[in-house]
Amino acid sequence: MHATEFDLYGVFVPATVVWMLVAFAVTAALRAALVRVGFYRIVWHRSLFNLSLYILVLGAIVALVWQAPS
Repeated sequence: MHATEFDLYGVFVPATVVWMLVAFAVTAALRAALVRVGFYRIVWHRSLFNLSLYILVLGAIVALVWQAPS
């Protein structure tokens, strides 16, 4: 069974919020790396690209969590 909520000192936090925070941190690291290598020079709309990157990372994290044996 997968965790749907995490107990954080008596406050129940949905697992989705935790996954979103992890995805945000991973996306921030990826964006910093992309800036360093100059990737954004070929990106047409940086904000849309960043949103798409975040959604892809979040989807990958959720897929990995739900595929992992419990």
